[in-house]
Amino acid sequence: MSDAASESRTNATEYTVSEISGALKRTVEDVFGNVRVRGEISGYRGPHSSGHAYFCLKDDRARLDAVVWKTTMSRLKFRPEEGMEVIATGRLTTYPGKSNYQIVIDNLEPAGAGALMALLDERKRRLQGEGLFDAGRKRRLPFMPRVIGVVTSPTGAVIRDIIHRIKDRFPLHVLVWPVRVQGETAGAEVTAAVNGFNALPWDGAIPRPDLLIVARGGGSLEDLWGFNDEALARAVAASGIPVISAVGHETDWTLIDLAADVRAPTPTGAAEIAVPVKVDFEATLAGLGARLKTALSRNFERKRQAARAAARALPSPDQLLALPRRRFDEATNRLGRALSVSVERKRGRLLGQRLTPATLSRRMNEARTLTLRDLARAQAAFFAIVRERRARFSRTAARLSPAPIARRQKLQGDTLLALTRRQDQAISRRLDRLRGKLTQADRLLATLSHKAVLARGFALVKDADGAVVKHAAEVVSGMALSLEFADGTADAVAISGTARPKTVAKPAAKLKAPGGQGSLF
Repeated sequence: MSDAASESRTNATEYTVSEISGALKRTVEDVFGNVRVRGEISGYRGPHSSGHAYFCLKDDRARLDAVVWKTTMSRLKFRPEEGMEVIATGRLTTYPGKSNYQIVIDNLEPAGAGALMALLDERKRRLQGEGLFDAGRKRRLPFMPRVIGVVTSPTGAVIRDIIHRIKDRFPLHVLVWPVRVQGETAGAEVTAAVNGFNALPWDGAIPRPDLLIVARGGGSLEDLWGFNDEALARAVAASGIPVISAVGHETDWTLIDLAADVRAPTPTGAAEIAVPVKVDFEATLAGLGARLKTALSRNFERKRQAARAAARALPSPDQLLALPRRRFDEATNRLGRALSVSVERKRGRLLGQRLTPATLSRRMNEARTLTLRDLARAQAAFFAIVRERRARFSRTAARLSPAPIARRQKLQGDTLLALTRRQDQAISRRLDRLRGKLTQADRLLATLSHKAVLARGFALVKDADGAVVKHAAEVVSGMALSLEFADGTADAVAISGTARPKTVAKPAAKLKAPGGQGSLF
């Protein structure tokens, strides 16, 4: 045992694992305290929940672990992306817990413009494949916006140029959303501004813009890199408000220029595109107003001349009314004569009709016959109904109990009484109507009877044959006549005959009553 122990003893110094790890850490940090490493980012999944970022830098033959602390992450100008070639500045250190080494990055920048352009081209192809840059989805700008929203830095010269240009051309309400236009957070802030303007309600306290301008001055590719952010391009493409992109100079192109509805070469150009020139607009309106006034005046004059020409071609009111007036006068004359002729015809027709008691008696007998016939029909129908109901009662008597029979008998009795009352009422109404008609006929007979005329002092003249003498021309000298008065008749002899027109209503004949009763006229 003593021999084996003596053989294991050497002059080499013994270290613990912690001592070796600490010595390596100090050596690496002293020698590589500040290094610049070029490589491709690999395994980047975004910041950890703690805010730190862990990934690798690699080339075609080796790889190096890398870490970016939270405080450094917020200061980076570019956010790391998978596959991006970068130049990392920092210091090398070791991690004793796993016996590996890593670089703690203090600054990160793309490895030249070529890498940025390759990344930009890759984003452009991907978004273009999704249709975000299609011309068909771009909207037309409003001709005269009421409110314009500007997304830019509030302290730069860009906002002053835009406001000054808008004020010179067409003053209106301008809303400014302040953002950073350079640095790592520029893209996120501009995206939030575009989404914020779109989230404003139409009737809110802050007016919703009719047009958006995203503006920034010129710069290098690295300075404008925030406007190549994919989220910003998607926000601009999805904006419900038309967007004008005015980022950089005329030769500078970013993804937002392709996604926006209109690209302006400069921020001042964006202001010129956004609003028209008020003075030119007022001059155009004044010119159009003058042309409209002249056209209206000329049109009124043409209409006036046409009306005057038409008035000269039209006849005067007297000429227009001459023929209707003459027709009216002729119709008036014809109407008077027609009324006279019609009255004479109606008078002759009335005197020619013979209304005798026999005629009235015949009509009364006909009416009485019709009444008796209707009464007989009603009675026959009533008795037929009674017989039919009795037959139905007899058929159902065997299968009905006394109580329903009594109820039905009472119901039928009530119906019979109602029908009897209705029959009596119908017969009474029928007799009343016939009695009224008979009374009216009697009155009409009394009115139209010649006896009523005789009672007023007239006399009915008849010849020897008993025919009525209607005209004086029918009377000749020595003609025997019979005169009928209201209270009796008298015989007379005509002394002389005088012929008169037939239109005379009351012909006069000089008559002499026989027996020395005197002359009648």
